[in-house]
Amino acid sequence: MTVTTSSAAGVVWDLSDLFAAHDDPRIEEVQQSIKERAEAFAQKYRGTIAVSGGPAASHLLEALRALEAIDDDMSRVATYASLLYASDSLRPEYQALQQRVEQWLTAVRNRLLFFNLEWLNLEEAAAARLIADPLLAGYAHYLAHGQRYRPHKLSEPEEQVINEKDNTGRRAFGRLFTELISALSFPIEREGTVQELTLAEVLSLLHRPDRAMRARAMETIFEVLGRHELVLTLSYDTLIQDHLTMDRLRHYRDPMAERHLSNEIDAQSVEQMMEVTAANYEIAQEYFRLKAKLLDLDRLALYDQYAPVGGELPACTFDEARRVILEAFEAFSPRFSKVARDFFLQRWIDAEIRKGKRGGAFCASPSPTVHPYILCNYTDTLRDVMTVAHELGHGLHGVLANKQTPLNYDPPLITCETASVFAEFLVFDQMLAKAGDPRVQLALLCGKIEDAFATVFRQNVLTSFEQAVFAMRGRARLKPGDLGEAWLAANGQYYGDAVEMVPGYRLGWSYIPHFIHTRFYCYSYVFGQLLVLALYRTYKEQGAAFVPRYLELLEGGGSDAPERLLKPLGVDFRDRSFWQKGFDEIRTLVDRVRALADHR
Repeated sequence: MTVTTSSAAGVVWDLSDLFAAHDDPRIEEVQQSIKERAEAFAQKYRGTIAVSGGPAASHLLEALRALEAIDDDMSRVATYASLLYASDSLRPEYQALQQRVEQWLTAVRNRLLFFNLEWLNLEEAAAARLIADPLLAGYAHYLAHGQRYRPHKLSEPEEQVINEKDNTGRRAFGRLFTELISALSFPIEREGTVQELTLAEVLSLLHRPDRAMRARAMETIFEVLGRHELVLTLSYDTLIQDHLTMDRLRHYRDPMAERHLSNEIDAQSVEQMMEVTAANYEIAQEYFRLKAKLLDLDRLALYDQYAPVGGELPACTFDEARRVILEAFEAFSPRFSKVARDFFLQRWIDAEIRKGKRGGAFCASPSPTVHPYILCNYTDTLRDVMTVAHELGHGLHGVLANKQTPLNYDPPLITCETASVFAEFLVFDQMLAKAGDPRVQLALLCGKIEDAFATVFRQNVLTSFEQAVFAMRGRARLKPGDLGEAWLAANGQYYGDAVEMVPGYRLGWSYIPHFIHTRFYCYSYVFGQLLVLALYRTYKEQGAAFVPRYLELLEGGGSDAPERLLKPLGVDFRDRSFWQKGFDEIRTLVDRVRALADHR
């Protein structure tokens, strides 16, 4: 049921390319087929990989291709169930399907688990020989990266038990969080009546020009979340302890180590990036003081940081957003616009606002044989245009990488944000160039700066918060006061004395899904934004000559390490000065706002 009407009403994705409905008999047929194929795979290949001297390259290649085919079909079922659940997490049929599929996936993965374990158990010399074999060149990176998990593997029975228990452990707490947040209603009085809003809708009010409305919206957000503080705290505390337990069992040195390994980046580079980011918090604080003057305030309150400058920007319908985005993409590359157009025409986007629908936005790219799907909650603001552009960037990445095989398809998190943020900049420049009114230009620049802050500085804050609470949980169970204290401390370094944090903000951690579903994901946003700022500057300098090399990066998917995929573009993320380039670009945007403000 739609809660409020926006121009995106009726913009709902068509999942029929996957299955017809939640009760489509084909779902069970495909599940049964995959189960049988997994059994046959195990019978054929168990005990043939971790053999003395290693298997023949042709044998390993045959196994990898068979495994990919199974994985590809598994992704169709898993993606369909998860997308239905995200579209309405309160519908019992979707909840049931999601849970059944989770249990089925666990059973199949446990049957296939032996293959990776045998690869990790193979003696290093034999593994190195196979990785270097020309016959396996297409899988060399996948095989080499897999070997890096050798010190962290457990026995097959242990791995199977963990997979089984996760359904009633961390995955169950993830479902609890999703269903709770999706079910919440936030009562707000508007135009003389009390309206029950979703989280996405009430968060959008923080971008309105009415200061009293912004303050009321923020107060309502934390008042409602506060009623569920016990459940939200216990869920997060449990997931942190589960993470720490698995780190101990798998011999990871610190809570971020597994994420670094999957991202194929070293801890020192991440720490350096975060240090450079924190050292540049002053840019944000300077901007917040400037914005306070633009809003005729002595000091910004937390609910003022996204207030529009110069009044509220005009609404932007979903159809208009589509036109603006496609024009911007066309100017960069006709290939970009051609791919993006399919998302709109083929109904690969769900933008309608509904009760029970997951908040925020995401793009799911199941495999190279299945096109991506986008979920967002479109509220007719220019900020939402940027959100759609961002998710379409992910979608473009997924489509362009479809030449890769399933095992080489997914890029690590630190590069998967590259296309999304780049797409935002393309659309922003298009909108800014067409805005003749200096007041509109000022408003657009402020919005872009604030988006950049949210993607760089705020995500750095989120990561610092995670580091703090993981360290605290290593000593004792977390209580609501502990989380609130850590949250305010991490944010205090960012806001300084330039922004007043409201009392309820101690609960600001409680609705962020990354903390629940993908711990330590957030530093990937920092990486992606700063990387794109540097790449976008290169694009502006080089023009059309830049485009083919950039497309090649996206086409690479996860076929090589980020460092090697980025090398043709001149990126060295181990150099502190590389990260500083991004902040120099942000400071340039702030200077442009200051210049426009001086001539108002």
